[in-house]
Amino acid sequence: MLKRQLYVFFASLALAATQAHAFDLGGLLNKEKVDTLKESDTAAPATTTPAATPDTSGGSALNLATFSSQDQVGSLKQALAQGAETAVANLAKENGYLGNDKVRIPLPASLQKVEGMMRKFGMGKYADDLVNSMNRAAEAAVPEAKALLIGAVQNMTVDDATSILTGSNDAATQYFRKNTETALSGKFKPIVTTSMQRVKVAEKYDQFSGKGVKFGLVDERDAKLDDYITRKAMDGLFLMMAEQEKAIRANPLQATGDLAKKIFSALKF
Repeated sequence: MLKRQLYVFFASLALAATQAHAFDLGGLLNKEKVDTLKESDTAAPATTTPAATPDTSGGSALNLATFSSQDQVGSLKQALAQGAETAVANLAKENGYLGNDKVRIPLPASLQKVEGMMRKFGMGKYADDLVNSMNRAAEAAVPEAKALLIGAVQNMTVDDATSILTGSNDAATQYFRKNTETALSGKFKPIVTTSMQRVKVAEKYDQFSGKGVKFGLVDERDAKLDDYITRKAMDGLFLMMAEQEKAIRANPLQATGDLAKKIFSALKF
């Protein structure tokens, strides 16, 4: 029964996409005509040059110079380890992904387009089960991130620390992504795969999505649910880490340790 329903679903997906492409083409042509008329009747508004944003990096570097390199690196490592552990802990608990709208993993885009049709044909349960399973898989995999993130903290150099301290609000998060993303993917994916093996809808999705890629109905990156979930799980992790980092920069008193509080406070002036 499941197999027959999914055959119907993917056939509907192909039909709906074909119809949508035809409709969108006509709509695009009509839109271009309307926009052209509007542009000819409406004068272009005057533009103003935005005021230059003052460069505060020099001030940050000067304030930072009052602390030794050892203090800078040590305090930053302490703060980043704190942020990483908090982000992982919050995501690893039940509903860490599923219950957080910021990181909740949705259906792949190809399925989102026809989710209403799925529900119309009595397949809403499969859509819900698939979303729940994807997010549970992410929650099961994310604890693997802790050791890798702490390792990246321990391997941080003085130059890394200086760049992060004087960088943007997500400079540390970008450092983590650059130094751990490949390894994280390798750790996450086997756990995601094991978690999703029990989900029959996921199995059928993988069987048919390859054909969907050929017809432009499925993004190649989303052709395998394991890859899609792994990527989304990492995106959610880095998003939560960026929020932790931004919070510490905005309120240095949230940092762990007196020295870290003093250094982040100095960067605010």
